[in-house]
Amino acid sequence: MITSFLADLHRLRTQSPLVYNITNAVAMDFTANALLAIGASPIMSNAMDEVLDLCAAASVLVLNIGTLDTAQLNLMLAAGKQMQTLGHPIVFDPVGAGASTYRTESAWQIIETCHPTIIRANASEIHALALHGTSLVHDTPSIKGVDATISGAEVVDAAQALARKTGAIVVVSGERDYITDGQRVDTVTGGSLLQTRVTAMGCAATTIVAAFAAVNSDPYQAAIHGMTAMSKAGEQAALQAQGSGSMRTLFLDALYGL
Repeated sequence: MITSFLADLHRLRTQSPLVYNITNAVAMDFTANALLAIGASPIMSNAMDEVLDLCAAASVLVLNIGTLDTAQLNLMLAAGKQMQTLGHPIVFDPVGAGASTYRTESAWQIIETCHPTIIRANASEIHALALHGTSLVHDTPSIKGVDATISGAEVVDAAQALARKTGAIVVVSGERDYITDGQRVDTVTGGSLLQTRVTAMGCAATTIVAAFAAVNSDPYQAAIHGMTAMSKAGEQAALQAQGSGSMRTLFLDALYGL
C-alpha cells in the first residue's frame, strides 16, 4: 500500500497533471493551494467559452456544487459531457446534497449526465444521494451547513448502494474514510479533528483525490491514495497546530512535505 502510494505521489510530482476545477467560491483558494502543494497544476474556471479548450488540456475534472447556481450547473454539465467524451476522469463533490431540493436534484442531474468516475462526500451527503427517489428520502439525516451529522460507519451500506447505482467509486469522508466500488470496501484512518474546523478541507480532499486519479488509471486505488494523503498531512499538521488558522497553513506545508 505505502509503495503504491509513493509511486503515485512520485508520478504526480513529475507529471504535474492539470486539474480543471469548476468549484465553489469558498473553496477556490484553498483547493488550488492544496493541488500545488501535492504537486499538481490547478486551473479554476467559470467560463463556458473555454470549456472545450480546458477539457482538452486537463487530465481530470473536478465538479463541486458548494456555491451552486443555474449558470454554474449548466457549465458543469457541459464540461462533464465533454470530459466523458474524451475519456478523462471526473470527480464530483455534491456539497450540501440533502440540505435543499435544488442541491439534491442538481447533484443527481450531474451524476446522470456526466457519470462521474469518483464521488466524494460526507456521510449525510452520500446518504441523501443514496435515498434519492426512494420512499425513504425523508429519513435522510439532517445536514447543518455542509457538515455530516452521522458517522461514516453508519453510511457504508448507502455508499455501496450509491456506487452500484452510479458505477462510480464512492468515498465517504469522516473520522474513518470509506472507499467502495459497491462490492469492496476499504478504509483510511488517521487525520485530525482539527481538519473539520477548516473550511474547504473536504473540498481539498475531493481535488486531491482527483490529482491521484489523473496519474492512476485505477480510480479505486487513486481514491485510497488521495484520502491517504489527506490523512497523513492532517496528522502531521496537527502535531504543531494551535488552532484552525495554523492548521490550515500547516496542512498545506504537510502536503508539500509528504
